[in-house]
Amino acid sequence: MAEQTLRTLQSNLAERDRIQNQATSQRAFSRPSEDPTGTATVLGVHGEQARTAQYARNISDGLAWVTTVDTALGASVELLNRARDLVAQGANSGAMSMPAREAIAAELESIATELLSQANTTVLGRSVFAGTSDAGRAFEAGTFTFNGAAGSGVQRRISDTDTVRVDSDGAQVFGEGANSVFALLADIAGELRGGQEVGVRLGDIDDRLTSMIAARGTTGARQAQIERASAQNLSVSIDLEAQRTEVENVDSFEVLVRLQSAELVYQSALQVTARSLQTNLMEFLR
Repeated sequence: MAEQTLRTLQSNLAERDRIQNQATSQRAFSRPSEDPTGTATVLGVHGEQARTAQYARNISDGLAWVTTVDTALGASVELLNRARDLVAQGANSGAMSMPAREAIAAELESIATELLSQANTTVLGRSVFAGTSDAGRAFEAGTFTFNGAAGSGVQRRISDTDTVRVDSDGAQVFGEGANSVFALLADIAGELRGGQEVGVRLGDIDDRLTSMIAARGTTGARQAQIERASAQNLSVSIDLEAQRTEVENVDSFEVLVRLQSAELVYQSALQVTARSLQTNLMEFLR
């Protein structure tokens, strides 16, 4: 009887300690042996959460890239539209004085410099128009040489099935070398100073504008795709956390009730044992 009673007391005490650990840790189990099925489920959910968190970081980085590209392209389109207006104005060669032509040429050169700055936009030291190249800038000043890696693109995986390019091809958008938009504006400025007719250059500017606008449209589509992936990723993250909580966490109120019940059972067992197992000699002789 004594041995059986001690085993029962020990079992009640262990159950009370287990429930107390649940109350303090707010977890349904602390060792896999307590709930093998729940452990397997939780490990699977944790793996999914880690993958979802990585996708979230990729999405955040990708959004930074495409937003930067879109801002640079938007500014470039505005600058080139301004340059087009100036060239159209300078095409009226017969009605313009040399000082006026010089002023237009100087502003065109200033616009070319600003366009070069936009083309060399970076994110965390990486050029957004040079592909996977590690060059500090996409274009060299003066020669307008393109430093990007031909045919390369910066990719970000945003889900199990989708990968999105987050940069833009600088050579396609701005041209390179003597065929670049920077060289084009510099040439037009020189022609204005030389008294040449620059109206024929409007077509060249329009071609470059078309490339910029097309690139911006593509970037906008990629940005929308990444934003949709961000919303989906957030939804999946919430669902996974709900699954984890359901299996791994405990209901605080329920655990408190069970703890009080286990404490009552243990105290009652102690009192019953104290009354039923009298071990002194006088009680035995009686």
